[in-house]
Amino acid sequence: MMVMVLALGAALAYGVADFLGGAVARKSTVLRALICCVPAGLVVVLVSALFTGGRIGAAPMALGFLGGLSGGTGLIAFYRALARGPMSVVAPVSALAGAVLPVAVGVVGGERLERSVVVGVLLCLVAIGLVSMEAGTGGESGDAAVGGRRRLLDSGPLMAAASGTCFGVFFVVLKEAGDDSGLWPIVGARAGTLTVVAAALLVMALRGRDLGPPVPGRTLLGLALLSGILDTGANVLYFLAAHEGMLSLAAVLTSLYPAITVLLARIAYSERLRTVQRVGLAVAVAGVALVTAG
Repeated sequence: MMVMVLALGAALAYGVADFLGGAVARKSTVLRALICCVPAGLVVVLVSALFTGGRIGAAPMALGFLGGLSGGTGLIAFYRALARGPMSVVAPVSALAGAVLPVAVGVVGGERLERSVVVGVLLCLVAIGLVSMEAGTGGESGDAAVGGRRRLLDSGPLMAAASGTCFGVFFVVLKEAGDDSGLWPIVGARAGTLTVVAAALLVMALRGRDLGPPVPGRTLLGLALLSGILDTGANVLYFLAAHEGMLSLAAVLTSLYPAITVLLARIAYSERLRTVQRVGLAVAVAGVALVTAG
């Protein structure tokens, strides 16, 4: 029961954090948003780790750092996807892609899944394909085909799937970080994420690229900071859930966060979906429900 409460709490925090971060990225740029979000989260979890105690071990911190490198890469891809595609499509694709890898690792590691869970995972894979379908993807040739491939590589759904894979690695690594080290693996993870952001900034500087407009106004800056804090809180809740029960269950329940992001996006932006994408979301709901029930 506790693993469900913690994982669903993580889903709620991730969902709100992703909506806020995506809103900031739309008004500014991905890196501008992350410059605010990531350090804020690192400060919060560092203070929390100092107060809650736990053994500071090299291995848990290193695992957390590696997870943070993957999670940071996923965050950049995810916010870039949010800036290019509707939240109601990007968030589910990323979440479903992120849920598949932990389930697979859990099964290989000896976790026994019910038949309904296996069916649910397969439905999730189908849903990713359906939700990712965008209009105008065929009938190109020559230069137009090259342009189509470039748009595909920069498409919201494809980047969302890439970000989800990175998040899946993050989920798996945090599970392996151990549960006797308090929140220090999360500190390592946020440090890894900050390293990715710093590396991206360095690449931009070396290429002479502009970071784009700064985050406009105190309100959006506050939302960016809140997004970073909520994202870190979600990391903590997932970390606790993963060590309370099975990796596959904790990861899939945490991956329910798109429900929150989609709800907020529909309220704020009145986003509409194509019919095939609606079918994909329905299949996704059925898949996640089967996994949860199992």
